[in-house]
Amino acid sequence: MSISIDGKLVSQTIREDIKKETAELKDIYAKVPKLAVILVGNNPASQTYVASKGKAAIECGFEYEDFILDESTSEAELLALVEKLNKDKTVNGILVQLPLPKHLNEELIINTIDPKKDVDGFSPFNTGLLAIGEDCLKPCTPAGIIELLRFYNIQTSGKRVCVLGRSNIVGKPIALMLMQKGYDATVTVCNSKTSNLSDETLRSDIIIAAIGKSEFLTADMVKEGSVVIDVGINRIKDDTKKKGYRIVGDCDFSSLKDKCSYITPVPGGVGPMTITMLMKNTLKAFKSQWGIK
Repeated sequence: MSISIDGKLVSQTIREDIKKETAELKDIYAKVPKLAVILVGNNPASQTYVASKGKAAIECGFEYEDFILDESTSEAELLALVEKLNKDKTVNGILVQLPLPKHLNEELIINTIDPKKDVDGFSPFNTGLLAIGEDCLKPCTPAGIIELLRFYNIQTSGKRVCVLGRSNIVGKPIALMLMQKGYDATVTVCNSKTSNLSDETLRSDIIIAAIGKSEFLTADMVKEGSVVIDVGINRIKDDTKKKGYRIVGDCDFSSLKDKCSYITPVPGGVGPMTITMLMKNTLKAFKSQWGIK
């Protein structure tokens, strides 16, 4: 029987530390971190995510401001708002909720955010620093995975890690993190064109699934005692549920749970960590901008 990694527990532990440090900084400097979030349009999922981020920021003792813009907002208007927030010294973190409406250039918008305020960790500047192993604001989901591994004392040094998926948000950055000195893993990144994928997963000590396919990774694809980190969030039809669907990951939890040493459930595993790491990045940005050690 595997150990189910409790992302809620780890997340709450980190948030308590952030909350405590924020209160101490407020007492000393009479300042707290401020997060600004921009939402364009009325995507229900995005609205939910933005509300959760605002709630977490307030819970941590931060100042928080959201900017809810109409679906028809022009690129020039959005860029002007980002630049305004870049220049606002009271704002330490800027986040533009994705996806954006199709008429807006996501890459251009993200690249306009001041890298020092890029708390999503998506800018080319922060990506470059991550690639060469320098300190930076790291993408939140991969950073959350690292915290889970650390909390459960899961060793990465000398281990074979297989990353399923090569996205700029999860796959590439988690691979870059784990191959750095201090983590010292041997990392293989697989994608939809990888031949004999099971050969790669079966020889891996740790598998990080971020491929976007419901229950894709099954027990016959992993070796006994491996660690499985499931990043997937997928809806599948389920008439027994009130909403008519249920949420599953990229891994078949029911078949894997008796074969792995550790595994993240969905929901409740990696998911809770993402917003918490956003809070950690905002605190880090605040301290960096004000020269606080």
